[in-house]
Amino acid sequence: MTTLKALVLGCSLKKSPAPSSSELLGREILAALADHDVDGELVRVVDHEVRFGVSTDEGDGDAWPGIREKVLAAQILVIATPIWMGQPSSVCKMVLERLDAELSETDERGRPSMYGKVAAVAVVGNEDGAHHVTAEVLQALNDVGFSVAAAGATYWVGEAMGKVDYRDAGPKPDTTGKATAALAANTAHLARLLSASPYDA
Repeated sequence: MTTLKALVLGCSLKKSPAPSSSELLGREILAALADHDVDGELVRVVDHEVRFGVSTDEGDGDAWPGIREKVLAAQILVIATPIWMGQPSSVCKMVLERLDAELSETDERGRPSMYGKVAAVAVVGNEDGAHHVTAEVLQALNDVGFSVAAAGATYWVGEAMGKVDYRDAGPKPDTTGKATAALAANTAHLARLLSASPYDA
């Protein structure tokens, strides 16, 4: 079986080495994907000097081109974001804006550059909004060419206005854990299908 590649873009507002619940959930997805012959890595976007913009390279030391190369090399992209005020993080929104450039990029066969890649989303927060954030991010990724598998998202939300983070909430095998396992299985399955039989147009 061919080993696929996955990239998780962690969209925490906190730079490393600060603990991040969205990064933790992203790493749990990578561990679940490994059970399906998928290798992967996580990039915490805020650790890099990514410029605002909607091109593939904003110049002036922009770190996005290096991250973009990792996106292009992967068959699976996972966006892991916290919820802030019911919305994806500003870092997540910046990533989506940078991916907007892919609307005008094509591969060697003239297909949009992200065709054939599968996207998934991981969301954490201490308030409602996980479904809204998932819908917003998956729709944006689909707009630029990513496919989405069944059950292509996993999330955890704590009590509204609460103080408990995902990383401190203890084992969640029957809730978030089950959703993460389904995400990994279905996303890897679809990515393998598309690798073997790409879209024609």
